[in-house]
Amino acid sequence: MTSSSDSVRIYWVYTLLSVVGIVLFLMFKPEWFWVMLPPFCTYFVKGMRWM
Repeated sequence: MTSSSDSVRIYWVYTLLSVVGIVLFLMFKPEWFWVMLPPFCTYFVKGMRWM
C-alpha cells in the first residue's frame, strides 16, 4: 500500500464522518445541517482525486 492510497483512504473516512454529522444535524438541529456541508464536499472531492 502506498502513501497515496493511505491519504485517499483517510479522505474517505472524513467524508463518511461528515455524512454522519450531516445526518445527526438533520435529526437534532435541522437548521444547522449546512455547517457540515463544506467538510463533506471538500473531502469527497479529495477522495475522488479531483483536487
